Amino acid sequence: MAGNSQRKGAIRKTAKKPAAGSGGRVKRGLEGKGPTPKAKDRPYHKAHKAQARAQQDQSVRPKRRAKSSDAEWVAGRNSVVEALRAGVPVTGLYVAEGAERDGRLREAFQLASEGGISLLEVSRTELDRMTGGAVHQGLAARIPAYEYAHPDDLLARAADEKEAPLVVALDQVTDPRNLGAIVRSASGFGAHGVVIPERRAATMTASAWKTSAGAAARIPVAQTVNLTRQLKAFQEAGCMVVGLAADGDVSLTDLTAPDGLAEGPLVVVVGAEGGGLSRLVAETCDQLVSIPMANDLESLNAGVAASVTLYAIAQARTSRVS
Repeated sequence: MAGNSQRKGAIRKTAKKPAAGSGGRVKRGLEGKGPTPKAKDRPYHKAHKAQARAQQDQSVRPKRRAKSSDAEWVAGRNSVVEALRAGVPVTGLYVAEGAERDGRLREAFQLASEGGISLLEVSRTELDRMTGGAVHQGLAARIPAYEYAHPDDLLARAADEKEAPLVVALDQVTDPRNLGAIVRSASGFGAHGVVIPERRAATMTASAWKTSAGAAARIPVAQTVNLTRQLKAFQEAGCMVVGLAADGDVSLTDLTAPDGLAEGPLVVVVGAEGGGLSRLVAETCDQLVSIPMANDLESLNAGVAASVTLYAIAQARTSRVS
C-alpha cells in the first residue's frame, strides 16, 4: 500500500544535514603540517638510526691516530734510490715497460728485493697517471699515508720510560726538510716526540722522511688542530713551555745550567725562519730562550736551532744523571 512505511522492504527516510564542503568537515585535512623533518631527525628513518649508532660508537671509541690524506709518490730514479737508502717506508716500486736498465734502476731493484718491497711493471701511460704527470724517468715508489700520534701519546711515552718529558713543537715551519732534520735531532737527543700543526705547516712527506734518515720510524710525530691550545694543555700537565727567539730574555746557557729548567718536563717551541714564533704562541710560552751567538748573525735555520738546543738539553740531563 502506497505510503505504508510498515510494509516489508520499506525504508524510513530521515532528514540529512547538508554535506560538508572543503570549508567544513575536510578543512583540517587541507591544513599544512609544517616542513618535512630531515631524515636524521625522523626516528623511523635509517639515517637517524645510523647517526645514533655513530654517536654511540664515538662515545666508547679510544683516541685514534690521525693519518695524512692519501698516499704519496716519489718519482724519478735518483729520488727513489735516495728514499730506499733512507729507509722511507715504500710499499711498492713501479717501473715503466721498456725502461732503460741503468745503475740506478738496478740499485733500486736490489734495495727493493732486500726490503721485501713489491715490484710492478706498468705501462708508461699508467705511470704518468699514477704520479700525476711527474717526471718519473720510468721509476716511481709509493709511500703510504703517515700515521700521526696524538699529542698525549708523547707524555705517555715519557712516563713509560720514567723520564721527564721532552717534546719539540713546531710553529709555522713549512719546509719538510727542516721538519725531517728536527725529527732526526729529536730522536738523536732523547726527545719523546714532535708536535706539528695540522694546517699551514710541513707534514711528513717523502722529503721529510728522507731528511730524517729513518728517524721518523723511531720517534712519534703528532698533529694538533690548534698549537696554542695544545701548548696550554702541556702546561696544565706540568710542562714548562719555552720558545726559541733571537731576542729571548733567557739564554740557552741559563736554561741548561745545573738545576735549571732543562732538567724538568719541557716543551721546546721552534718557529719558522725569518718570521720566528707567531704572536699567540710567543705569548703562551713561559719563557723565550735565545741561543748565544759569537757575532751579529740574525738567526739560525730552524733545524739547526732545534739541534743546538736539544743537544744542550741532552747534555744537561746527562750530567745530572752522572
